[in-house]
Amino acid sequence: MSQPVDQKEPATARTGTRNGGWRRATRLVHDGHERTLFGETSEALFLTSGFVYDSAEQAEATFKGEAEHYQYSRFGNPTVAAFERRLASLEGAQACRATASGMAAVHAALLSQLKTGDRLVASRALFGSCFWIAESLLPRYGIETEFVDGHDLDAWREALSRPADMVLLESPSNPMLELVDLAAVCALAHEAGALVVVDNVFATPLLQRPLELGADIVVYSCTKHIDGQGRVLGGAVLGTERWVADVLQPFIRNTGPAMSPFTAWVLLKGLETLPLRVDAMCRSAAAVADALAATPGVRRVWYPSRPDHPQHELAMRQMDGGGSLVTFELEGGKTAAFAAMNALRLIAVSNNLGDSRSLVTHPATTTHMKIGAEARARLGIGEGVIRLSVGLEDAQDLIDDLRLAIGGAERRQAAE
Repeated sequence: MSQPVDQKEPATARTGTRNGGWRRATRLVHDGHERTLFGETSEALFLTSGFVYDSAEQAEATFKGEAEHYQYSRFGNPTVAAFERRLASLEGAQACRATASGMAAVHAALLSQLKTGDRLVASRALFGSCFWIAESLLPRYGIETEFVDGHDLDAWREALSRPADMVLLESPSNPMLELVDLAAVCALAHEAGALVVVDNVFATPLLQRPLELGADIVVYSCTKHIDGQGRVLGGAVLGTERWVADVLQPFIRNTGPAMSPFTAWVLLKGLETLPLRVDAMCRSAAAVADALAATPGVRRVWYPSRPDHPQHELAMRQMDGGGSLVTFELEGGKTAAFAAMNALRLIAVSNNLGDSRSLVTHPATTTHMKIGAEARARLGIGEGVIRLSVGLEDAQDLIDDLRLAIGGAERRQAAE
C-alpha cells in the first residue's frame, strides 16, 4: 500500500468510500486505517527512516514523481499518513500535513506562503510564540505585520481595507478566551486577497469548524487535546489539496519539521477517544466556571458559554460548547495567584493544556511573559489572572481544590 511522497489526491479520498456517511465518533476510530497484509486490528507503526525499492528503475520513477512509493520518512510515512487522513476527515479538509510540534505547524503555514514584501494581518491576542513569529521573525524577511484587536470588527475592516496576503488569528484566544467573528473576518480577508489561518487549538475540531466559516488553513498543536494525555509533541496544518501540495508540502519536505511515526501512532489513539474526553472536559469546565464565579476572592471568570462572557452570543453562534479552558482573575494580583496555585493539592501547575489532568498556569509569568507588560495589559492579562485547563477528574473534586486554595490564599493575605 504505497503512496506518493507528495500526496496528490485528497486525503479524504485516500480513506476510500468505506465510511459511507459514518458519524464523527465512528470516523475517529476507523478513518485513515489501511491494514497491511497481516490484518492487524490497530494501526501499524512504521518505525523506519527509509524505504527500499524493487529496482533502480522504480527508485528513479519515484523520484521523478512517476511512481507511487514512499521515499523517506521526512517526506512521508504510512503511520503519519494514516493520522493525516483521519484528522483531515474530522476537520472536513481536503488535505493535512503533520509536523513535529504545534509551533512547527504555525511556522510552516506562514513561511511556506509569505515572501518579502507581503503583508500579514494578525489578531493581537496570540500565543506568545505565535506573537514572536509575527512581530519579530517575519519582519526580518521583509514581511509586514499589522496587529488588530481580534474582537473589534471595525479594526479588522480598517486593516483589511488595503491588500493583504495572510491573516492569522486564534479563537478562542490564549489565555483570555477572546473570540473572533470568523465568518465576518474571513469575508473581509478574502476581499483583501488574503488567506486566513486559524489556530483552532482551544476549540478543538469538535467544537468549532473554521473551514465551514470561511477559513482557508487550520493549524493545531496536537500536543493538546488530540493527544490529551501529556505524552507527545505534534502539530498539523490543514487546507485544500492544491495549497498543501503546491505550497506547504515543498516547504515541509525541504525544511524538515517532520512528525515521528511513533508520535503519529500515539495521536491516532488519541483521536479515537477525543469526543469522549472533550465532552467530559467541557461539562466539568462549565461547572468549575460557575463555581469560581461564586467564590469569594475571584474578581472575574471568563468562559465562552457563560452569559457573562463579553462575546457569549458569538460563542454560541460559532462554537458547539464552551471548551475545556477557564480563565479567572483573583483579587490581590500576583501574590494571591501564586499563593492559590501553590496551595492546590489536586490541580498541577503546568503550562500545558488539553490534558487529562487539570493544570493551571500564570500567563503573565509563563506563556505570555515575553510579550511584555504593555502588550499583556492591552490583552487584559493581569497579574491576578490564572488559566485553568480542566481535565477528566471529578468536577466536584476540582471545585473543592480550587475553593480551598483560593480561600487559604485570602486568609494568608488578610493575616499579613
